Amino acid sequence: MDTTTRQSPWPLLAGIVLVVAAMVATAGWTLPLIILAIIFMVMAHEFGHYITAKRSGMLVTDFFVGFGPVLWSKQIGETRYGIRALLLGGYVKVPGMTWSDEVDPAIESRTYRQASFPRKVIFASAGSFMHVVMALLLVWASLLFIGQSSPSHVGITGFAQWDGHSQTVAQQAGLKVGDRIVSVDGTAVQNPTMLTTAIHSRAGKLVTLRVERNGTSFTVRVTPIDGRTLKSGGVPIVSGSHSEGFLGIAVGEQIVPVGFWSAIPNGFHIVGSTIVSAVKGIGHVFSPSMFASLFHQVSSPTAASSPQNQQQRPQSIVGVVRIATQAANAGWAPLLGVLMMVNIFIGVLNMMPLLPLDGGYVAIATYERLRSRKDRRYKFDLTRLNFLTLGFVGVLAVLFLCTLYLDIAHPMVNPFH
Repeated sequence: MDTTTRQSPWPLLAGIVLVVAAMVATAGWTLPLIILAIIFMVMAHEFGHYITAKRSGMLVTDFFVGFGPVLWSKQIGETRYGIRALLLGGYVKVPGMTWSDEVDPAIESRTYRQASFPRKVIFASAGSFMHVVMALLLVWASLLFIGQSSPSHVGITGFAQWDGHSQTVAQQAGLKVGDRIVSVDGTAVQNPTMLTTAIHSRAGKLVTLRVERNGTSFTVRVTPIDGRTLKSGGVPIVSGSHSEGFLGIAVGEQIVPVGFWSAIPNGFHIVGSTIVSAVKGIGHVFSPSMFASLFHQVSSPTAASSPQNQQQRPQSIVGVVRIATQAANAGWAPLLGVLMMVNIFIGVLNMMPLLPLDGGYVAIATYERLRSRKDRRYKFDLTRLNFLTLGFVGVLAVLFLCTLYLDIAHPMVNPFH
């Protein structure tokens, strides 16, 4: 047994409580909750491998949170469960992942390599499948309990500041932030651009607005002011010979509730489109142009601080935690959206057909299946891929180090401000 194993979980639990208390004292509850959510995502990934291995009859000898020295473990049946020091992931150990592994003949029939092709593929893909499931649950929760932005629901998000005016004409008419503008002079408002265009074309003319507030509908009559007569910060709002009407409101799409049954296809659509975007994004992440950009940002503080470069560069675990924390401070909808995208990105990344990622094992199992015959089972020698695997791990290491440095030295500007 590993000499670093602690049979009593109490010292570990006490340490966790102290770390969480320190985080709460310095950064509030948001940071430890985000870290807990990410650890949960990682372990759900591993649970996918674990449960499919068990159901397939494979032997699971280890199920651990983290890597490195063992802090605590407990043997339950044939599987050892535990926690290791470096909470950077997790793993499920199944004997015989390669044909060169030495395995006790007594358990050979329960190794990964002896499993049928479908069981190998299901086992290797289960982690990424769990990320898709979690993404769907997050999207459904967001749609059901928060809602979805609707172009046809145009609401007031704020008011302008006009020189010499304590209030805009919209405020004088009694409009408030959160009000929905349903129609202008009897014409239904379909999107924010339509409302803006309608108001601009009615300078100096009395306009009838149908407004909805907290489920109650009422009518407001207001006259847009010619923007050429208004200034903001000493600068005219509009210049030129043509008049443009202004009410002094900022408008945007409102969040509207989504019904249970509608949330299901909407959720699949959102997750599906996010998967497509993630595939394209990962292709960009591993492109020569991205690595050239990362090297340039590492060597140039000016480039690293550029908002455009920050928005395009991938994030390390430090950056992900920071963005998720900022999203949590902005509200539940941004947080659920960030966690959904993190799940999709991890799931898609893990299915790349390269070792040591899960997709590498799917690719090898598929290749073995195609090369096998009824009377001969083809066995692929993984040592033939050592050079490619080491090269890919090197690329991952460079990507990790560059993004980690940039996220610490030049963190991305809060995208939720």
